[in-house]
Formats: sequence, C-alpha cells, structure tokens
Amino acid sequence: MDKETLNKRISAGNFVENNGSVLRTVNLLKTKYNKLKSIQYALSHIEKSDIENSINYLYEAGYLHLRNTESKQPTSLADTDFDMIEGKLTAKGIQLLAGVISDECVEI
Repeated sequence: MDKETLNKRISAGNFVENNGSVLRTVNLLKTKYNKLKSIQYALSHIEKSDIENSINYLYEAGYLHLRNTESKQPTSLADTDFDMIEGKLTAKGIQLLAGVISDECVEI
C-alpha cells in the first residue's frame, strides 16, 4: 500500500471518529445551542478544519441545526463564519446518538 492510499484511509477513519466526537460534544447542553468555537475548544485534539468537515457533514445529513449567534437565523458553514455559528442536535441527531438509527460515517 502506498503512502497516499494509507493517508486517505487514516483520514477517512478519523472523519468517522471525529463526526461522533463532534456530535456527542454538541449534545452536552441538550436543548441549548453550543457555539462552534466552544466545541472547538472542547475538542482541541482535533484540527479546526477537521471539526469544520464534521460539522458540515452532520449539518448536511440533518443531524444538526445551525444558526447565527447574533441574528439567531438558520445558517450553514457556507454562509457564515465558523466563530459566528452555534448548533444543537435535531431529532434525527438525537436518534443517531440513541442508537435508533445508524450512519456508517458517524462512530457513536
């Protein structure tokens, strides 16, 4: 196996693990929104770009609600700066954490 293939496999494995870590961390305050930069501080062992990739996936998969911290309007990473976003789990995200549904891209 060449180095590039190995790095891709490691990155894919980290992505799945990081998705689970981000989802569990967002869930800490349950019904309250968490600022994404607070999630980043809590997961300081994960690179910011990897956290952004996980947030983006979890949002696009319907597991997270994201909103602007100032306007409180729904948003996404594509539309708003990372430091200006807060998130909380959707019902689908809660189902995923509870084991009611599964996703091969999220390690719970």
